[in-house]
Amino acid sequence: MNKTLVVASMLALSSLSSIAAAADDSWFVRGDVGRSSLSVNGFSGSSSGTSGGIGGGYYFTPNFAVEGFYQDFGSRNDGFGDSVKLHGWGLGAVAKKDFGPNNTGFFIDGRLGVFFNQTKVNVSGVGSANDNSTKLYVGVGAGYDFNPNFGLSLNYDYTRFNAFGFSGNANSVNGALEARF
Repeated sequence: MNKTLVVASMLALSSLSSIAAAADDSWFVRGDVGRSSLSVNGFSGSSSGTSGGIGGGYYFTPNFAVEGFYQDFGSRNDGFGDSVKLHGWGLGAVAKKDFGPNNTGFFIDGRLGVFFNQTKVNVSGVGSANDNSTKLYVGVGAGYDFNPNFGLSLNYDYTRFNAFGFSGNANSVNGALEARF
């Protein structure tokens, strides 16, 4: 039993090191935090709150990647006990233009994909329920890569959502930290 466990552990470690060696600075992870705004039809005005997310992906070339992420856009309260909260998962493509040598220096990027959102609606005196919808998301950003493995950016993201007859949109301005390995 112990020999089998040792052999299995050695095989797992060797395969992980092979994957890491083959990555060639193409994998990335990203975290962001900032301000979001939710605008909901049927609610007066819009509301700002804290937005945050985490994700990752793979650069096929220095200028093109696929990404997956989780994003929380926060909640919208109407002041009468009714609220809408939006969060979900996204999957899409990233296009990046570097203005420095060897993937360092200033850059701009654009993102496009689908956002699988979950909307929680709470109606005062009635209760709360969840609804899901899938919408496109779009984002743009500008930043600085300090070296080929580390960069900071400022991003704007936008998506729409529907839930229980409510429709609306969410946008956020976030600062992001990206590490590539």
